[in-house]
Amino acid sequence: METFQEYLASWPLDRRDEGAQRANGKSVPALLERESLRPEDFLTLLSPVAADYLEAMAQRAHELTLRYFGRAVNIFTPLYISDVCTNQCRYCGFNAKNPQKRRHLSVDEAVAEAAFIADRGFQHILLLTGDARKLSSPEYIAAVVRRIKARFASVGIEVYSMTTAEYASLVAVGVDSMTMFQETYSPELYAWLHPVGPKHDYGFRLNAPQRAAEGGMRSVGVGALLGLETFVRDAFATGLHAWWLQRHYPGVDVSVSIPRICPHEGNFAVQHTVDDRTFVQYVTALRCFLPRAGITCSSRESAFMRDHLVPLGVTRVSAGVSTVVGGRATQDMHNPGQFEITDRRSLPEMIASLSGIGYQAVLKDWEDPAESSLGSSSLCAI
Repeated sequence: METFQEYLASWPLDRRDEGAQRANGKSVPALLERESLRPEDFLTLLSPVAADYLEAMAQRAHELTLRYFGRAVNIFTPLYISDVCTNQCRYCGFNAKNPQKRRHLSVDEAVAEAAFIADRGFQHILLLTGDARKLSSPEYIAAVVRRIKARFASVGIEVYSMTTAEYASLVAVGVDSMTMFQETYSPELYAWLHPVGPKHDYGFRLNAPQRAAEGGMRSVGVGALLGLETFVRDAFATGLHAWWLQRHYPGVDVSVSIPRICPHEGNFAVQHTVDDRTFVQYVTALRCFLPRAGITCSSRESAFMRDHLVPLGVTRVSAGVSTVVGGRATQDMHNPGQFEITDRRSLPEMIASLSGIGYQAVLKDWEDPAESSLGSSSLCAI
C-alpha cells in the first residue's frame, strides 16, 4: 500500500501554486452545488479568486455542517505533562535552545493534574509532551493513561511520531485518538524549520497518522501550522492529507486542526501571516471538500473568531486551556508554556457561549446533538 508521502509527491509545490493561479472563480458556484469534490476543486476553493464567493461558500459550509454534525460541538482540554524536548524547531516555545525552565511531571503528578481537570467536568482530555523519548517514553505515557482512563470518555495524544506497534500499545491501554501536526508540507522548508532532533525526519512524521490508523486509533487528526508556508501550499496539502486518510481508512474518524502561529518563547518572524478573511475561506473550503471530517479550532484563536467559525464548520473546540506543564493541581514553575493562548474561557463559559449561538456542547461522543434551527442571516460577519 502506498503512503501519503508517496501520494503527495504527485502534488509538488509548483503544481499547487499553478493550480491556484489557474483557478477560475466563475466555477465556484457550480462546485458548491456538487455533493463530492475532487482535490482540484478544493484547490480552486482555496485560491484567491474564490475569495469573491466567500458568502456562498459560508452558506454551503453551514448547510453541510448541519447535515453531518447537527448543532453538536465537542469540547476537550489539553494536559501538558512534559515540556522537555530534544528538537530545535525554530518556531516553537519548546525549542531545546530556549533558556526556559522545563518540567516533566511524574506519573502521580500527571494523575493529579488529570483529576483536577476531570473534577471540572471535562470528559475529553489531550495529553501533550515535548519530543524526549527517553524521558517521555511511550511506556511513561501508557502509565499515565492507565491511571486516568477511568475518569474520561476519551484520552487523546499529541506527542512525537511513533511506530505502528507503539501506537497499538497505547490503544491497548485506552488512548483512542491522536493528533499530528505536520507543521508544513513543504519538504525543504520543513528541513530548515527542524534543523536538529528526531522531528527532522519529514517522512516519518508525515506518515505517522497512517501508522496510528493501522495501530487501531479510533480518531486521527492532521494539521499544518498556518504562517510557516504560503497559505495555498499548506492549506491544500492538509485537506488532501485528511481526504487521503478517509479514503484509505474509512473506519477511522479523521479530523483537521487549523492552528495559526501564535507568539511564543524565542524569536521567530512569521513570513506568511494568514489574515482573518483568508482563515475563514480555509474553514469553509475544508468543510465543502470534507463534509464528514471534524474541524478543530484551538484557543490560539479569539472567542469572537471561534464563535463565528462554529456555524461554518468547526466541530471541536478547547476550553479551560493552559499550555504550561503543571500548575493546576501541582507546583507551577511559572514557565511560559508552548505558546500564548487567546481564548481563556472556562468550560462553563464555553458551554454558555455555544448555547448562546444555538449550539450544544458535547462532553461525551455518544451524546445526541441538539436539533434546532438558525435564521438565514449573513454568516460572514468577520
